Amino acid sequence: VGNQGKVRQQGADYLMYLLLDSIIDGYFPVLEDYGDRIEDIEDELAIAPNTNQLKEIYVIRRELLALRRAIWPLRNVTNMLVRGESSLISSEAQIYFRDCYDHVIQILDIVETYRELASSLMDAYLSSMSNKMNEVMQVLTVVSTIFIPLTFIAGVYGMNFEYMPELKTRWGYFGSLGLMAAIAGGLIYFFWRRGWFEPFARPNIPLSKKD
Repeated sequence: VGNQGKVRQQGADYLMYLLLDSIIDGYFPVLEDYGDRIEDIEDELAIAPNTNQLKEIYVIRRELLALRRAIWPLRNVTNMLVRGESSLISSEAQIYFRDCYDHVIQILDIVETYRELASSLMDAYLSSMSNKMNEVMQVLTVVSTIFIPLTFIAGVYGMNFEYMPELKTRWGYFGSLGLMAAIAGGLIYFFWRRGWFEPFARPNIPLSKKD
């Protein structure tokens, strides 16, 4: 009721301000929803990154770009109204449109911030996938390094030579097994001392608590 009386007193320019202000304020809940989605993806990436998160990041970036394109004309319109380029806008109403213009700039800044956060999340996802691939390669390297000398020993004593003194000894079989075990144990100890097994122990990362 108060706004209706003020509209009658102020005129059409004040009504235009109310309409613009209502449209602009409607963007803030939308941006808050995007902020929650980005925060959820960030928490999920810290626990178990997957391709669904990457798809969601792409969707968010595309939607934010569309939102920016939709808001940008409002910036131009409110800027024109603030400068008083129209004779239909009173000097008193320009003060109200200044408030609209500031809100539009704030919304655009938030959109840009969220787009940068989405890009950072994409980089974090790719980095996480690269780290996982490096861990897989490290596992394969450790396994290969351990089994190569064992395979060599088994291959040597598996050759069908008629004269191989070790094959006729009483403890040759157990000696070769002991040698293999010693080599494998030595290599495992070497890799452990070098810290190669530390990346396999995944820390528990707690989810951030939302207010």
